Amino acid sequence: MNSTLELTKALVNRPSVTPEDAGCQELIAAQLRGLGFSIENMPFGDVSNLWAVYEGDSTTASDAGPLVVFAGHTDVVPPGPEAEWKTPPFEATEQEGYLFGRGSADMKASLAAMLCACDQYLANQQPAGRIAFLITSDEEGIAINGTKAVMQALRSRGEQIDYCVVGEPSSSESLGDVIRVGRRGSLSANLTVRGVEGHVAYAHLASNPIHSAMPALAELSATEWDEGNEDFPPTGMQISNINAGVGANNVIPGKLTAEFNFRFSTETTAEQLKNKVAEILDRHQLDYEVQWHLSGEPFLTRDGDLRRAALQAIHSVTGLTSECSTAGGTSDGRFIAPSGAQVIELGPCNATIHKVNECVRIADLEPLTAIYRNILAQLL
Repeated sequence: MNSTLELTKALVNRPSVTPEDAGCQELIAAQLRGLGFSIENMPFGDVSNLWAVYEGDSTTASDAGPLVVFAGHTDVVPPGPEAEWKTPPFEATEQEGYLFGRGSADMKASLAAMLCACDQYLANQQPAGRIAFLITSDEEGIAINGTKAVMQALRSRGEQIDYCVVGEPSSSESLGDVIRVGRRGSLSANLTVRGVEGHVAYAHLASNPIHSAMPALAELSATEWDEGNEDFPPTGMQISNINAGVGANNVIPGKLTAEFNFRFSTETTAEQLKNKVAEILDRHQLDYEVQWHLSGEPFLTRDGDLRRAALQAIHSVTGLTSECSTAGGTSDGRFIAPSGAQVIELGPCNATIHKVNECVRIADLEPLTAIYRNILAQLL
């Protein structure tokens, strides 16, 4: 079995840009099979998914004790202009104490550490429960045929996850200083405001959707949607794109399109946000249409076995007292938590994720492996 560093390098060397897996799951499956895991490939569409389970001495799920799942993704975002990288993005390179390469921090180092943690744990004891891996190649993409689809399939056959550690890079400055114990919900809108196209010199014969939409958009951006709570920051709204016009400065456009997104707390529901947006747009007397996309509800894992195990493991290995946070973007934890599982996100530092010269601190890899191993020992 490779060390965490060597396995991370082997994974980084595979150019697994969403939704490609590029052989990462095959490599992981081969090593898990060698540890006694049963392997199930669960492809949906063009997405590769892996479900691997270590049953131990149990014969049925009902007498197997708790199910602890390590969840993650092998897909990565595109590297961008390769000339801007100090090292080739898909050639894992050790330099100045860091391992450089696309996906090194997000999240191939976590996958390697999880696998090596299982290897070390199972070499010394048999678990009083089951261990599983849920790995997808569709986390950085539209996230329909990945973890979401796998969870639907698992639920249909009665599989219940008790504890799930998602290997997203949660740490800020030092390994383990932050763990994610939940995430805000994400609700996106595609807004079309209709006007009447015309010549700018004959504005009385036209209706400019830019002029009519701007006050409403300004009100949307200035609205306080809620105050948050002790677990979540206030709901935020950001306009990400506005488009109108035909490319000529003497034509009043016939329509405006805008995209905006809410990251919302448990103080507000998606339906409440939709209704409030409609109230504002109606009050401004716009001729409009909105298409909504809810990519995830907010979730929170409160104080319990998993949170306590993670906090104790981090303190035991690093000496740190971790911050429990719900900040940041979305993760595949949003598809696992609704099943009733306790879910946390715990991984390396996130300062370089999705950036040119993404890297992970080499000195963090073995401690991360030890943290995952410690969590297994506590839960099983």
